[in-house]
Amino acid sequence: MYWFFVILAFLLASIKTQKPKKYQKVSVIIPAYNEEDTVAKVVEVIKKVSVVDEIIVVNDGSIDNTEEEAKKAGAIVINHETNKGKGQALYTGYQNAECDIIAFIDADIYNLTSSKVEAMIKPILEGKTDITKTKFSRASGRVTELTAKPLLNFFFPEISFEQPLSGQFAAKKEVLKRINFESDYGVDVGIVIDADVLGIPIMEVDIGAIEHDMSPLSDLNIMANEVVRTIIGRANKYGRVTMIDDIGYYIRMSIVGLSLIILGLFTLFFVKFVPLAVGVIITLIGVVLSVYYIIKVIVKSVDMFRKTPRGNLLRSFVKIHFPMIISIIVLLLMISTFIGAAHYEHGVLSIEPNSRNLIIYADDSPRDNTISVRGPYAIDTAIENESNQVRMPSDAMMTLGISVNDTIVVDNVEYLINETRPGESDTLRLPIQAQNFLDVDTGDVIQNSRLKEIFEGCAMTHGFEVNNTTIKEKFIITSRDKNASVFDVIIDNSSVFTSSGIFKNNSTYNIMAGGELISSFKYEDGLNKTFTDNGHEVKILFRDTNSTSIKVFTRENQDYFLNFDFH
Repeated sequence: MYWFFVILAFLLASIKTQKPKKYQKVSVIIPAYNEEDTVAKVVEVIKKVSVVDEIIVVNDGSIDNTEEEAKKAGAIVINHETNKGKGQALYTGYQNAECDIIAFIDADIYNLTSSKVEAMIKPILEGKTDITKTKFSRASGRVTELTAKPLLNFFFPEISFEQPLSGQFAAKKEVLKRINFESDYGVDVGIVIDADVLGIPIMEVDIGAIEHDMSPLSDLNIMANEVVRTIIGRANKYGRVTMIDDIGYYIRMSIVGLSLIILGLFTLFFVKFVPLAVGVIITLIGVVLSVYYIIKVIVKSVDMFRKTPRGNLLRSFVKIHFPMIISIIVLLLMISTFIGAAHYEHGVLSIEPNSRNLIIYADDSPRDNTISVRGPYAIDTAIENESNQVRMPSDAMMTLGISVNDTIVVDNVEYLINETRPGESDTLRLPIQAQNFLDVDTGDVIQNSRLKEIFEGCAMTHGFEVNNTTIKEKFIITSRDKNASVFDVIIDNSSVFTSSGIFKNNSTYNIMAGGELISSFKYEDGLNKTFTDNGHEVKILFRDTNSTSIKVFTRENQDYFLNFDFH
């Protein structure tokens, strides 16, 4: 029987158990200067926090009963013979604390609770961060809003805490070794800046409302001076003055140079009344300025990176350089556009940039979208065995009011409309005969706005397929947008489609079904037309709207207006 227990003991010993998490001791440091009225209550509240192992009150040269009150409450008291400042008191406590985590809490808080203290310490105990600083609602904050935040935003724009001067914070003792403690009121913001620049994780924790004595204006003046001195000192130490001053100047001059290049190129290609030589001179001046100062920026930036701890410097660096980066991107996009419009033929380099068209429809005529960007389109020949087709980009079809499988008549020849091939989204393929008639050549690049001029006079047949009914409308393209009428087609009391186009008053229009003429009408404003075919009642309702179109519907002497094919 003994052998069974021996084997069981060996088996249990062989099972790997997870080591218990290492216990982390917590000390709370309370700097106090003449705080006999509140220090004991603060100590008593902190004693109720289960995770706190040690409470140290640093009596910073008080001349009242602060020391006695703190001792009676159960705190360890360390005395300064004279008042050395809040920062020095914090440092003394930190040096004497025997712990893994240190929390710093003011001695004049009236409404401190154990939950507020736990909220400061818990994220560090849980491994979420290395430093916590608090934010809370209070009636003061004048130094924060008028001094600290503006300076931090200027020199350290990546720091965006609501209350960088909160006064209450906690940290791992090991990371505090890397922090430079200021001796005065600059200690709070100094810790925040050091942690940010050195890349130490820091979290802002909301602990609710805090009540303590309002500082008189004279004390606020001293505090503001010490905060300003600390921020400026850190900015100089960490190269932020150089970033804002020297590098900032170089960046601004680089942007001037880049802007001159953009202006010069724009003048060369798009401003006819400015002589060519002026555009070239502006561009060359811009090139010289931008190259010189961009090199200066790079050299100074590299030097700054070498001398400054990395940490979160990159975020500030990007923010400072952002205007120059955007200018470079704009210039590169502009140059790429010109390169894409370059043609080399027979020893001649020709650059012919063509812009896209921004289309904004302000009227209420029916269409899929009211704003789009279209073109430009490159003319190419039809694919082999497609001499009866026109391959057209979808944007071009929208401009002309047609779609795939519609037809277009060019020089009395009917062509089927087809979509572009993959990879040819802006290519307009036309058979040679159609190119000759429309006066365009292979390789031409045309803007979207020119489509209606090129196809002016061409007859289009546009089809709709709805409810087992094919409806075709026929119109002629005009180069100028004119006032148009909108009409709804209703079949058997069901609306099937809405369209718009240009009608001529007192002109007659034919309606066909299956290729047979079934009705004609003379167009007048507000006219509605009803007819019956093959057991279907068809209504055409015209509406007065503020719309325009390039579609001129064909009249009686030209062809039909609408053709219905009921399946």
